[in-house]
Amino acid sequence: MNCHDGPVPPEDGRRVRRTLFSLVPAWLRHGLVIFLVLLVVEYLVIPELIGASRDLRVLHRLNVGWIIAGVALEAAAIFSYSLLTRTLLPRRKPPVFTTLRIVLSTTAIAHVVPGGAAGGAGLGYQLLTSEGVDGADAGFALATQAVGSAIVLNVMLWVALVASIPLAGLHPIYVVTALVGVVALFAAAALVYTFTRGERRAVGVVRHVGRRIPFVGADRLERLVHQVGRSLGDLGRDREVLKRALLWATLNWLLDAASLWSFLAALGHFVDPVELFAAYGIANVLAVIPITPGGLGVVEASAAALLVSFGLTKEVATLGVIGWRLVNYWLPIPVGAAAFLSLRVPRGSRIKARRQALSDMAEGAKQPGEHPFRE
Repeated sequence: MNCHDGPVPPEDGRRVRRTLFSLVPAWLRHGLVIFLVLLVVEYLVIPELIGASRDLRVLHRLNVGWIIAGVALEAAAIFSYSLLTRTLLPRRKPPVFTTLRIVLSTTAIAHVVPGGAAGGAGLGYQLLTSEGVDGADAGFALATQAVGSAIVLNVMLWVALVASIPLAGLHPIYVVTALVGVVALFAAAALVYTFTRGERRAVGVVRHVGRRIPFVGADRLERLVHQVGRSLGDLGRDREVLKRALLWATLNWLLDAASLWSFLAALGHFVDPVELFAAYGIANVLAVIPITPGGLGVVEASAAALLVSFGLTKEVATLGVIGWRLVNYWLPIPVGAAAFLSLRVPRGSRIKARRQALSDMAEGAKQPGEHPFRE
């Protein structure tokens, strides 16, 4: 197998085919994204905020202690996710506090860029490799973390949906969510099988794809497939690591849902945990659709509507969800930017250096697809 240090030219001198999406002018693509964001904000976010402004009378019974608990639980959820990242790294592992700052940085990008999960993965790859993590190990950890965490959420959501039917009846959205969950689980199972049992077939497909990707090529993609396959095999055999990964992934979702529960409790309403997780899980599954960064507007509207269908008043459901999202979605953005600066800018640096670092942070998220193939 030949390893290339520079860009890999298309094989046999053939020109790389342009995808249909690449034929659309950049200004039109960006305009479409902005239009979709404004559409969601107009029809989902603003009505919720207006409704909340009329319902501020419920704040007179606000319990500050539960708000503090909600913030602490959200912080614990992020910390659990950083421990999941660290657990999945096969060899060199950055210090816990460094891994936490990397996760905060990637979360900030994911919350400000449409389809931000890809941008966050690109930035996470850069930051992990800059800390001495092998490129293949970083790519494996980030990919396994994303897929595994989604599987855990779907399994937990299924349990919550089945348990909530006797309490709140069968909602039509349950069927849609269950079907999406089945597809996601089968896709994840097929991916794991391909890389652990049917690796040769996967290599053939990947080499075919690699020939058509500029600056990548079949050799690099084949090498990556072998590395990912070995890492998945090692993870499957190491039951202790697998158990710890499942623990941290489960805690991440449970603590985040508990944060939402605490914000509702702060308004004097103690929601049934099963019903709350059903609403929380469905909202987070819908957030995967890359319409807005981090499901902005989609999570707020769907979670509040489901909580109302479970018996909460619209005032409590709306204010509770918005309060939770202030901590879950908005707060990690400035905190993540500060975490990135702490990783990349020495103490005492001037403002210009900090601005340049933040510009590099955004730039690192623009081309997430190329990083795993660099030498």
